[in-house]
Amino acid sequence: MVKSDTTSVNRKTEIISAAIEVFAEIGYYRATTAQVAQRANISQPYIFRFFATKEALLLAALEVSWTRIIDSFRLVVDSASPERLETSLSGAYEDIMKSYQNETLLQMQALTIQEEAIRESMRCGFREVRHIVLEAFRSAGIHNPEERTLIFLARGMLCNISMAVGLPELMEE
Repeated sequence: MVKSDTTSVNRKTEIISAAIEVFAEIGYYRATTAQVAQRANISQPYIFRFFATKEALLLAALEVSWTRIIDSFRLVVDSASPERLETSLSGAYEDIMKSYQNETLLQMQALTIQEEAIRESMRCGFREVRHIVLEAFRSAGIHNPEERTLIFLARGMLCNISMAVGLPELMEE
């Protein structure tokens, strides 16, 4: 029984990874569950064993991407000195963008999707990231933590745009 549960968890993870790739490459609306299944080397009906709809699959993919950022930021907050906090958070996000570019592209696409469940997922993710950064800046004694948080998040979005359109000079200081 345990082996079956482990296999199911692994398959679900593989499906989510395939969905992230497919959605990032061709867009959520153009992508089909058949394309996701092909990428995951499974049959299309098998996807529906784990996800009732394509939207549910997108929500799971977004959860993976937000969890990666949130967990990474929490690790930084727990280990970085107050003097290095902002730089360490930026570095952690840059590492995520390099290693998980498709997740960044997926989140950017999700910003334009009007289905309420997707919008709520994005709001929750941004709220949590903002909360972590703001509380960390406050705890570190950073002057005007609300404004610094706003600037930090704005720079993150500019990083996303820079990566998505292949315009690194947007990030030159």
